[in-house]
Amino acid sequence: MDEASDVMPTELPIERRQRHTRDRTTSLNSLSHFKSGPSKHIRPSTLRNRDSNASMKSIGSETDYSEIIAPIPRRHLLQTSQSLHWLRVDTSPGDEWLNRGVSPVSASSVGSVFPNNKMGNRLSFTALMDHERTAVGPSSTAENRALEDDQGTVGAGRRLVSRPTGHNTPPMFGDYEAQRHWMELTVHLPVKEWYTYDLQYWGLDYPPLTAYVSWLCGRVGSLIESSWFTLQASRGIETGGSKLFMRATVLVLDLLIYVPALYTFVCSWQGTRSSRKRHVALLTLLFHPALLLIDFGHFQYNSVMLGLTLLATNAFAAGHDLLGAIFFVLSLGFKQMALYYAPAIGSYLIGKCIYLGPVQGTRLFLRLALTTTLAFVIMFAPFLPPFSPLSTIAAPITRIFPFGRGLFEDKVANFWCFTNVLVKWKRTFAGREGFLIKASTGLTALGFSPAVVALIFGGYKTRLQKDPKNDLVNVSHSMASAAPSSPTPILPLLPYALLTCSMSFFLFSFQVHEKTILVPLLPLTLLLSGAAPTDEVFLWGALGNNIGVFSMWPLLKKDGLGLQYLAMLFLWNRLIGHNPFKIRYRYFVELVSSVAHAAIILLHLLELVVTPPARYPDLFPVLNVLICTPIFGLIWLWSIKRLAEVSWAINGLPGKRDKEGPSSAASAISARSSSAAFGHSSIRGETGVRAVSLGYASGRGQGQADARRRALVVSAGGDRENIER
Repeated sequence: MDEASDVMPTELPIERRQRHTRDRTTSLNSLSHFKSGPSKHIRPSTLRNRDSNASMKSIGSETDYSEIIAPIPRRHLLQTSQSLHWLRVDTSPGDEWLNRGVSPVSASSVGSVFPNNKMGNRLSFTALMDHERTAVGPSSTAENRALEDDQGTVGAGRRLVSRPTGHNTPPMFGDYEAQRHWMELTVHLPVKEWYTYDLQYWGLDYPPLTAYVSWLCGRVGSLIESSWFTLQASRGIETGGSKLFMRATVLVLDLLIYVPALYTFVCSWQGTRSSRKRHVALLTLLFHPALLLIDFGHFQYNSVMLGLTLLATNAFAAGHDLLGAIFFVLSLGFKQMALYYAPAIGSYLIGKCIYLGPVQGTRLFLRLALTTTLAFVIMFAPFLPPFSPLSTIAAPITRIFPFGRGLFEDKVANFWCFTNVLVKWKRTFAGREGFLIKASTGLTALGFSPAVVALIFGGYKTRLQKDPKNDLVNVSHSMASAAPSSPTPILPLLPYALLTCSMSFFLFSFQVHEKTILVPLLPLTLLLSGAAPTDEVFLWGALGNNIGVFSMWPLLKKDGLGLQYLAMLFLWNRLIGHNPFKIRYRYFVELVSSVAHAAIILLHLLELVVTPPARYPDLFPVLNVLICTPIFGLIWLWSIKRLAEVSWAINGLPGKRDKEGPSSAASAISARSSSAAFGHSSIRGETGVRAVSLGYASGRGQGQADARRRALVVSAGGDRENIER
């Protein structure tokens, strides 16, 4: 027996009891009609004297509404704070119906609201909320949009993705809202206002290509639902449809840029490997845990920048240097983090110009300079005259390079945050930030200088030359003519140079974010994909990726991605066949890996059972930095070591040239063997070069020579036999 038994005595006549039952039926949707004025569906019989029902109390409210005939149904949704929204229960003085305690409409009026009698008889909360959204119209508050999403407006699509960063956390709402807001402002504002509009609320601070892509996505989204990108009014929108659309943009851009770049890489750089190994390498790259967690969990478009850089390296491997330069300019135009690769890319191209000699090299250098300049001018054209005033170009430049933000913001696993435990940089150099900028620039340049030297020196050591003392002049001249469209002998150095430069920027540069670890992880994972599980390169690559994901744990924890964090780490390590907890001590990296993973497990356990003291609220993020930074520093040093080893295998000791044969023939041999590494079957067939892959520079264990060096020796022997014949 419910509480309504007090107002319907059993001794009443049957007709009277039926009338009481009918009057007691509640239609919660009709409350909005009372708020706007009397409804034609209200019957006078629903009003009763105050004294006749003094015992009635409304459920879920502290106010005694004695005139309400029937209690509100006891459903769990009414106990939530969001119920105040859709019930329109507020305490404004103009709502006389609340003060009077008027009952909702009776069952007879339910049919007028819902034409389907069956629905009217079995009124559900889902139907009530659907009708409320239709009657009231779209709401502009983030809370109401979140409530709409929670009621399942997108069905299964909502359940397939996790909540983005900053979900339902005003006023800024996180990086997801930043990406959506950039689509909003690029769609509605002229180009000259893109980098100056309301900078306090997610002002655009990425290069122009990001703005153009945001404009395109915003246009497509506005065609689907214009309210997703309404200027100002759409801030903080988190409806199911908008989130599903934003997730789809990441997936589509991956399919258009990043996935083709990975496939091209596997086919070009690892073309001589078996199909099974190429497929494993592709899966290793596709399920890169750090990138998936950030782009699809935290929500960003890092895969576009990384994919464009990878397309550039693929073009260099195929000998299409101009196309590679255009791809890299596009990468720089999408995210300024691509600058981390710039010293390596630029040094490789300069090294190739030196390798080709004065004539061909100068010609290639001028073509590269013209192509790069035109690409940048076209990209920034909307910000230049005659499209915009010349002063407009200053806005994107100052936004792209935020030196005014300080040395660092969050706890990032780099040199500055690591040493800040002992030396308080911001406090010590308060008012002298210029010194910190210079120190950061100097350390960064010093960090990537070994890569620059290795590439340029390698181009000089392997340069094409004519030998007038013998009959090989024609061979050298023909090779020099064909060289601009073929890879150079220094190409195997490029992945290590990319790793050295990007890790140097991450460790020592200005304003580094935890997500920036994705930049050095790309070349590290590329090297891992071409190595055997027992190689030292593989072990360093696996360790670097695991530590890279762990370094972002404070960010992932804040975004509620703890389960995804664990799942992706276990899945990826299982996929590549790596057990980080297996104790092995053949290499130094295995000892480092055991210690690092033990520290990770210990820190996670401490987070579960220990609460940080009030004096040190960032205790665990700082411990995270103290664990990760030494590992990243060791990877940086190891990449420099590998640069020296591979450079020695290609060029020999500094100051020595090949005295036994003409330099042109030696250079031709190097060029041919380098081309063979990328799957050019015609060159392999002509010279008999041993098939090699990206594993040529990975090392094969103790006591074994470098695979690249062995390939050069074999190819040199085959070519010399052909020359003698």
